[in-house]
Amino acid sequence: MNDDLLERYKDILSSKNYKLTSQRNSILQVLIENKNRHFSADELYKEVAKVNPDVGLATIYRNLEIFCRLGITHRLDFDNKYKYYELSVEGNHHHHLICVKCGNIIEFNDQVLEDFENEIEDFYDFKIIDHRIKFYGICEECRKEK
Repeated sequence: MNDDLLERYKDILSSKNYKLTSQRNSILQVLIENKNRHFSADELYKEVAKVNPDVGLATIYRNLEIFCRLGITHRLDFDNKYKYYELSVEGNHHHHLICVKCGNIIEFNDQVLEDFENEIEDFYDFKIIDHRIKFYGICEECRKEK
């Protein structure tokens, strides 16, 4: 599966005349190996540096912008000082629970929300192409700390 994802992203880059440099390859490898994780640019930089110390922070930022434009990654804004990035994986639509105390991000899928989306499409004769749902609260660990 990981090799298939890498090939898919390589094809996307190539189709838009971007070369698969060793730096881009390292960034993609880290994103694919951690496909259920949300990274700030700084966090991603630290992980990529473990496998390729030649990748600088500016390279991370530049490539994340390219990857977002090409649909390889999504930029997530959780109303804090950081932007987070996650790998775009087809068929992995999910929503987020965000802890306002520790910043923990929990992904979840809910068929009720998907059914609701279908009802909206039918009722308004409107084709939804994307949506993002975020719930803010306090995670279990933070509630235990009281």
